[in-house]
Amino acid sequence: MATQEPSPPSSMESNKPGFPKKILGNKLEDKHLCNCCHNILRRPFQAQCGHRFCSYCFNMTVSNGPQKCSACIKEDIFEDPTSLLKQGCAFPDNAVRREVENLSAICIHENCTWKGSIKEYELSHEGKCDFMIIPCPSCKERIRFNEQERHNERECPERTLNCKYCKEPFHFKNIKAHDEICPKYPMICEGCAKKKIPREKYVDHIKFCSKFRTPCRFHVVGCDMSVEKEKIHDHERTYAYEHLNLLLHYIMGMKVSMEGLQPQGLEVAGHKLVELQHSLRELEARVSQLSTTSSGPPVQGAAAAASSSSSSSGPPGPPASAPLLPPPTLAPTLSVSTSFTPLPSSVGAALELQLHSEKTKVVELGRRCTELEVKSGTFENVVCVLNREVERFATTMEASNRQHKLDQDKIEALSNKVRQLERTVGLKDLTVAEMEGRLREMSATTFDGVFVWRISDFAKKRQDAIAGRAPAMFSPAFYTSKYGYKMCLRIYLNGDGTGRGSHLSLFFVVMRGLSDALLKWPFNQKVTLMLLDQSNREHIIDAFRPDVTSSSFQRPVSEMNIASGCPLFCPLSKLDAKNSYIRDDTIFIKAIVDLTGL
Repeated sequence: MATQEPSPPSSMESNKPGFPKKILGNKLEDKHLCNCCHNILRRPFQAQCGHRFCSYCFNMTVSNGPQKCSACIKEDIFEDPTSLLKQGCAFPDNAVRREVENLSAICIHENCTWKGSIKEYELSHEGKCDFMIIPCPSCKERIRFNEQERHNERECPERTLNCKYCKEPFHFKNIKAHDEICPKYPMICEGCAKKKIPREKYVDHIKFCSKFRTPCRFHVVGCDMSVEKEKIHDHERTYAYEHLNLLLHYIMGMKVSMEGLQPQGLEVAGHKLVELQHSLRELEARVSQLSTTSSGPPVQGAAAAASSSSSSSGPPGPPASAPLLPPPTLAPTLSVSTSFTPLPSSVGAALELQLHSEKTKVVELGRRCTELEVKSGTFENVVCVLNREVERFATTMEASNRQHKLDQDKIEALSNKVRQLERTVGLKDLTVAEMEGRLREMSATTFDGVFVWRISDFAKKRQDAIAGRAPAMFSPAFYTSKYGYKMCLRIYLNGDGTGRGSHLSLFFVVMRGLSDALLKWPFNQKVTLMLLDQSNREHIIDAFRPDVTSSSFQRPVSEMNIASGCPLFCPLSKLDAKNSYIRDDTIFIKAIVDLTGL
């Protein structure tokens, strides 16, 4: 075995294992299989032991150092060092490579019909098959190779789109969320119905939009109507009575609330005033008592004390003649009176402070009571004014209601007149339509037994006949004379009876006329029917003499008798081919009634 150093494999050789077995179009041979991946050899290398490997498989096997050949071990022919796989011990087997590349191959992907050699498969089809299943790199969904572009553009939920309004990128799954915040998203004004207003300018638009509906200014007192800005003043004028009524209820509710609070506050204030008055009287009594006590001489107090003590210790003497000498026990009494004199001044000062504080509280309570009385009076004045306004508006509303009732009566009377006029106009329209129909009939009527019927829009009318929308057509009436038989023609553009779908059918109809009582019955005149050649070369003609026993030719008892004529009048094939019977999408039918004997 050659031991020369092989050239380094190409990138195609180094990153792909062998070809899958399924691509082989003919019988698989073991010599074409890699002994490592067991697939068809790709860029085969032959080791010293004689076994073949794909270039990729061999390089992967020896990348971690010398390895024992698994094929030699399996076949029990392992020899050391021949069966050791290592770098530089294998060479490219070009003969087997050419043999493998010339093998016939087919595509392994479902629905793919590609066929060729393995070499062609590797060069032009592998990894490029339109039917190859690959995972989407974004959403991981498995898709066909040829659908990748469409999937990325239209179906992938993870695809990135650019907003057509603000040009900002976002994921497709967030399209609704983006539309909710997009500053350029087109909005529609609910008032003026203007379209394509960017969201960032929508607020400025509705500020000045005269058609935008806003809540009434009296919504704070209960008006729940939304009005267009340009009609807000009309609304306030129209509903002034209702607004005042709502405002009155609102203020009355406030008054009731204040009345519920005011008596309680006044009652508390009254109790406090009474208590303060009692406190003031007690303080004044104490102050007067203390002031009286502090203004008397202290000696009199001592004498009184001495007299009381003497009367209790010894026999009484003459009070006027005996001198009153102070006993030795009066010194302490005098000292007590001297120590008692500073007490009234300090107590009086404290009481005066307390009295001043209580008077301040009384003044504050009086001020608050005055304010409450002023507010109550103000609210009473407002209520009186509102009451007068409500009465005035009630009077105005009553007058408006009376006028409205009169207007309603007038409208009802006018509506009745309009309905009567509409009925009259409807009857007139029916009469006019009837007269127009008669006029058209009279303009097309002939009185000599010869009638030419012009049928325009032939192609459309024939399609209607084929579709069953209008299978038959009646001609205007014509007469044998002014007071003669009344007749018409009936044509089936797609045939009738035995001629349906193959022939044009033409029939003669006897109609009920005003002079039937003067005529001879049954009808027995020869009838000739013609499809006119507009080049005047070859008309299609059919004639018949009536069967006098047929009900079709008896005196009519209804508007017209049963039609009688030619179901196979003209083959449709003759009309479909190039002909001169149809010109400008129009045909002409002619009927001639023989007047002999009339």
